[in-house]
Amino acid sequence: MSRSVRLGGFLLAAALLLAGHPALAEKRVALVIGNSAYQNVPQLTNPANDGAVMTQTFKNAGFDVVDYRRDLTARETRRALRDFADAARDADIAVVYYAGHGMEVEGSNYLIPIDARLERDTDVYDETLSLDRILVAVEPAKKLRLVILDACRDNPFTRNMQRTVATRSLGRGLAKVEPTSPNTLIAYSAKAGSTAQDGDGRNSPFTLALSRHIATPGLDVRKAFGFVRDEVLKSTSNRQEPFVYGSLGGEDVPLVPGVPRVVTQMPVAPVPSPQADIRRDYELAMQVGNKGALNAFLAQYPDGFYASLAKLQLEKLTAEENRAAAAEKARVTEAERARLAAEGARKDTLAKAETEAKAAEQARLAAEKANQLAQQQAAEAEKKRQEQPLAAADNPRAATSPAAAPPQGPQVASLTPALQPADLTKSVQLELRRVGCLTEEADGDWGSASRRSLSQFNRYAGTKLDTQAASADALQAIKLKQARVCPLVCQHGFKSDGDRCTRIVCAEGSFVNDDNECEKRREKKPVAKRGQDDEDMPSRRRARAAPEPGMPMSAPGVGGGVGIGVGGGGLGVGIGAAPGYAKPQTQATRPSKSSGQIYCDAYLCRAVRPGCRLEYRGGGGPANNASVEVCN
Repeated sequence: MSRSVRLGGFLLAAALLLAGHPALAEKRVALVIGNSAYQNVPQLTNPANDGAVMTQTFKNAGFDVVDYRRDLTARETRRALRDFADAARDADIAVVYYAGHGMEVEGSNYLIPIDARLERDTDVYDETLSLDRILVAVEPAKKLRLVILDACRDNPFTRNMQRTVATRSLGRGLAKVEPTSPNTLIAYSAKAGSTAQDGDGRNSPFTLALSRHIATPGLDVRKAFGFVRDEVLKSTSNRQEPFVYGSLGGEDVPLVPGVPRVVTQMPVAPVPSPQADIRRDYELAMQVGNKGALNAFLAQYPDGFYASLAKLQLEKLTAEENRAAAAEKARVTEAERARLAAEGARKDTLAKAETEAKAAEQARLAAEKANQLAQQQAAEAEKKRQEQPLAAADNPRAATSPAAAPPQGPQVASLTPALQPADLTKSVQLELRRVGCLTEEADGDWGSASRRSLSQFNRYAGTKLDTQAASADALQAIKLKQARVCPLVCQHGFKSDGDRCTRIVCAEGSFVNDDNECEKRREKKPVAKRGQDDEDMPSRRRARAAPEPGMPMSAPGVGGGVGIGVGGGGLGVGIGAAPGYAKPQTQATRPSKSSGQIYCDAYLCRAVRPGCRLEYRGGGGPANNASVEVCN
């Protein structure tokens, strides 16, 4: 056998062997979505560019199907996911990359199409797509299901979104997720509860790092995301940290098969800088991200370039707090005005409510403008800060100038004051007050009230935080909640109105009953009593008791009428009672049923007995009766 024949047989066998290798026979599909042209909020610049970069990355990696969709509406997004699910039905690796807006509501994540109009928080369920819908699209893949979300941007929809329920939370960035399907990874451009940056160029820092490492031949996908994390942290000065959720098995799972690239990092000699300690402490304060950390930094470094940056960041946080407070006040006053208008309140009360609502709205607009200005100034200052190390290295005088030189005194490498237990306790208490779980003041003392409030937070937030002491984990968990968590409890006579208690105002003639509801007051009717004078008797009874015209008047002290008749035998007197007019002064009691006549003799007067009557017999005079009592 000649050498050429043996060589040809070897090459054929090698080709057959390589063709039958499982890694080379894998089917890989990818769907890329880049949403930039939003219709109801300002457009985004980078998502369309990021989508184009990732599309080219997957094509260069040899993917069998790479479907790039740009600026999709809700209907188009559903159709694209449906088509991609068909393509992934017999695939080994399925990847979905999404760049655009996303948001978290009540712990669930949603991707926002370009035609979404989110006027109320409940619109999220109708006009967006949940992350679960994306996971359904990659579900058919056998070896790896990968979802990459560059959607942790600052969401403009939440600023003007109306809350239908005060306790419904709208998170910052995306919420943490734990995939239930095996061999599933979900990668965020920024970890849960934080936002990502778009960067100053055409592409976001996350997408640039992703395009460099994700398609490295033979490199396990988990390690590739580790390199992406390191690069993003470095390019954003530790302000953005990508995160991956889910788990895979023990074998390496590369997106592109081949020999893994050996990654070596050459040691870089640190550049000496007199501001190295100050910069490190400032970055630590920015990672904590609250007023306590920034105030601690300013207490240690009151002057200089980084002190000015810290003051701008404090102004930014204060402006954001003022904006939120003004927006809440405007909402409450408008709700009160609407309530008074619906109940038909008096004109002066309604006019006062309208004036307060108008003033609150003007204050909200002013706070919104101040917040935008503070945000812009802080962003410009951060940009200058990123340029500061290069300027200091190129210009030694800049590093030793009074504005850049560190203050005299001992230097520390960390923000010790911000990490003290008392400050941590107070920070946790302040956050508990913000979410409505603590009513007492934040005094830095972790007592029984603080423990009860954290237990309440665990109950309503579904967490299992240790209540015996304040911890950094508790602080981080509470900060993730952007709205009230614990329900508002009001005293008797007050009702909950948003995040505060307002007094219950009942209409005239009503009062607040024991059930905290308005009840109409019952009118008291006058009750007549026996023995009342004529002046105290109701006019109707006095009219009924008055004698009719032509009837004889009753004698004083006798409740009746006197009739006098003159006959041949003498003078006769007949006395008849007038019911209900005057009480006779007699010793006899009135029967329950009588004729209304009174019989008097020489000793006393009494009522004529039932069934009897008086008959005039004539006569009369002292000791003689003109009338006798006749009974049948």
